[in-house]
Amino acid sequence: MPGTFDDLYFYEAVVRNRGFSAAGRELGVAKSVLSRRVRNLEERLGVRLIERNSSHFEVSEIGRDVFRHAQAAKLEMEEAARVAAQVAGEPRGLLRVSVPPGAPAEIVSNGLETFLGQHPKVRIQLIVTHRRLDLIEDRIDIAIRARSDFSGETDYVVKRLGAIRFGFVASPRLIAGRAAMSDLDDLRGLPMLGRDDMHSEEVLLLQGPHGEEQRFRIEPRVASNSINVVLDAARRGLGVGFLPKVITAAPIADGELVPLLPDWQGPESVFHIAFTSRRAMLPAVRLFVDFISERLKHLFTDH
Repeated sequence: MPGTFDDLYFYEAVVRNRGFSAAGRELGVAKSVLSRRVRNLEERLGVRLIERNSSHFEVSEIGRDVFRHAQAAKLEMEEAARVAAQVAGEPRGLLRVSVPPGAPAEIVSNGLETFLGQHPKVRIQLIVTHRRLDLIEDRIDIAIRARSDFSGETDYVVKRLGAIRFGFVASPRLIAGRAAMSDLDDLRGLPMLGRDDMHSEEVLLLQGPHGEEQRFRIEPRVASNSINVVLDAARRGLGVGFLPKVITAAPIADGELVPLLPDWQGPESVFHIAFTSRRAMLPAVRLFVDFISERLKHLFTDH
């Protein structure tokens, strides 16, 4: 058949749910992705499968025939997966997992002994990086990351864990004797800490008290792609850090750090686990996502 199985899979869900929005909610896939996949299938087959506009959804006669074949193909694939699972007997195979440095990487790393002890036939490659990896091109099974912009990632399933906001913090001794800060210009005379280990300057995107956005340029005194290194430098008074509030809450409560200019913070990011729908069929992927999400959620407790 000229169309791909994925296109048939999405088309079957759209027809069964009588619409793109309902199918998207069921599959965890954006409506725009489903619409594109159905158009691809129509182009490959050279026929119109669905007549649609803002108020009308109708499956063509040939579309109903294709739907029946798509249902049959889906059932055959599900049966093949069940047979394979019975043969496999237990989760197995290699999982490639990407995770940002710092607390998330430590939590995942600390959980490996338990998970691998429970599932001895699973192998894991852990890629610790801030780089925005493509799950398909970089062969990533599971990506743990924070994003404020999900454009270009609508083909992925996203399991949201919590929201992250960045804010300015400093050691009390670094700002001792200084007047109370009320504006970004008050930071100009203080050393700054950064997270870009490739460039001498960084630009921080900030949101102000009234929702206004501003770009704030800094020349860090110390920079590292490890959040833990930057946090430790802030504690030691080496500069002002711009760090996630989920990891500065405890040092602030202990008096090691104080918040600066709380009305200015970074855009909200969603901390999440991403994976492709096809990979989610694998027992090892499902089990690891469930296993690690419970541990990562503790980052957001009481914050």
